[in-house]
Amino acid sequence: MTTVRLLTEPEVRALITVDEARHAVRDAFVALHRGQATNTTVLEVRLPHNGGELHGKGAFIDGSSFLTVKMATGFPTNQERGLPDSGGLSMLFDSGTGLLVMILFDNGYLTQLRTGSAGALAAELLAREDATTVAMVGAGLQARYQLEALLAVRDIGRVTVASRSRGRAEAFAKEMSLRHGVHIDVAESARDAVAGADIVVTTTPSEQPVVLAGWVRPGTHITAVGSDFPGKQELDLDLLGMADLVVADELVPGKRVGEISHAVAQGVLRLDEVVSLGAVAAGDHPGRRSAGEVTIADLTGIGAQDAAVAAVVATRAFESGTGQEFDPRI
Repeated sequence: MTTVRLLTEPEVRALITVDEARHAVRDAFVALHRGQATNTTVLEVRLPHNGGELHGKGAFIDGSSFLTVKMATGFPTNQERGLPDSGGLSMLFDSGTGLLVMILFDNGYLTQLRTGSAGALAAELLAREDATTVAMVGAGLQARYQLEALLAVRDIGRVTVASRSRGRAEAFAKEMSLRHGVHIDVAESARDAVAGADIVVTTTPSEQPVVLAGWVRPGTHITAVGSDFPGKQELDLDLLGMADLVVADELVPGKRVGEISHAVAQGVLRLDEVVSLGAVAAGDHPGRRSAGEVTIADLTGIGAQDAAVAAVVATRAFESGTGQEFDPRI
């Protein structure tokens, strides 16, 4: 093939569902655990004047028709301008020839979707079966994707959201309760939200812990997704130290991002004590062993997730003829 197919964000959205993304992400984690997927080194650029970030991630999953490279941005100050705070695209290369075959101009949608899918998978595997209450710490776009995906794996009756901006928390509560029919309260503080929760999800760009060990009751599951860049940290080191099970999306010695990186650097946790999410998904680790355990999933995002969801979209696009083709040689 010498032509390249281009897809817009609406076209991408129409070709993959939340459930399909979750299953694709699960398969990606299993493949990585079994040595059947390869992630590229992460490209990271941070702009000091406004906190803007660029992430580049790629992967190949054995047997796939595609080698995928994803570029994504996060610019929190865009909210003040009425602009989306994230963007991005995925490029898919033919795994047999190395030729570029598709560009997904998804504006960061697939990154948000696969991150939410990974959070839901972590809760599906690690949260108590009878978990019904959720604390969302952070009220941005990713919090919305996390909650939407989470509602598909647990019967959630009550959600409490906490944010540094009460206005954003109130907007989140109104929008998500109308969209999904779940009761959502706005907490005065993160501590108030966490205190009564069975599941805690953190989605902030914080560089200081936003959830402390003393707030968490036995039996709680915590998914942290915000610490995706060096220096970021959402969880108290004591919380990592007291947890009964800590799970990571990828086990890499010397990893510079994530809650685990801080805990290992400070001697609170050893890397060999951490379990990969893929091992639990594959059934090679039991995950939660009792109702009273505190479990933590540290999700920083890996290229195999991007490759998995992009492959679903690309396959559907070729099958349906979706997108616009052009010949880059002309």
